[in-house]
Amino acid sequence: MSVLPHAEDPPRPAAPLSVRRGAERREWVPIRALTPRHRPRILAHLLQLDPQDRYLRFGYLASDEQLARYVDQLAFDRDEVFGIFNRRLQLIGWAHLAFAAPGTPQAAGPAMAEFGVSVLTTARGRGFGARLFERAILLARNRGVETLLIHALSENAAMLHLARQAGATVIRQGSESEARLSLPPDTFASKVEEMMSAQAAEVDYQIKAHNRRVGS
Repeated sequence: MSVLPHAEDPPRPAAPLSVRRGAERREWVPIRALTPRHRPRILAHLLQLDPQDRYLRFGYLASDEQLARYVDQLAFDRDEVFGIFNRRLQLIGWAHLAFAAPGTPQAAGPAMAEFGVSVLTTARGRGFGARLFERAILLARNRGVETLLIHALSENAAMLHLARQAGATVIRQGSESEARLSLPPDTFASKVEEMMSAQAAEVDYQIKAHNRRVGS
């Protein structure tokens, strides 16, 4: 099945200005918001994780049934769920920025959100986890979050390294660790960056979907 651009395809979207200024350092990665209709793709992604990856992502060896329940319970109306698709529209990496549910003690305190992420083995080594973390920081800032939380197993060196690189304080408590990253307030620039990135990622997704249709 061909995924090459069709002769009548629209041009590729321009990357946001902040990304283009750093183009000499790295390629822009389209990160798209996920909606309830993407539940099957999210589940398919999680089911591809091997036992060790499931253990590191959730802190326990999640079964297929537990993964299905987790996906069914994702609160798209409250949380931020977003991911990276390859040219075959396979979800190769995705992240969940979870906010405290209304009425809980956490919701009554300072604004916080918890970050979780997974990337397929075949897509690792390309910085996708870091890009998803950057997007989580941007989204959290623009929603007034003061502290970003990461709960991870202490053996999850990759995740804790990501948090430390961003300036998070990591507290180890035996087999588990908690990273806390203080976020600056949102700005006009951060709002524009989110808007432009979202628009460009949506165009990129539609181009990939079009290429899938004409190549089938």
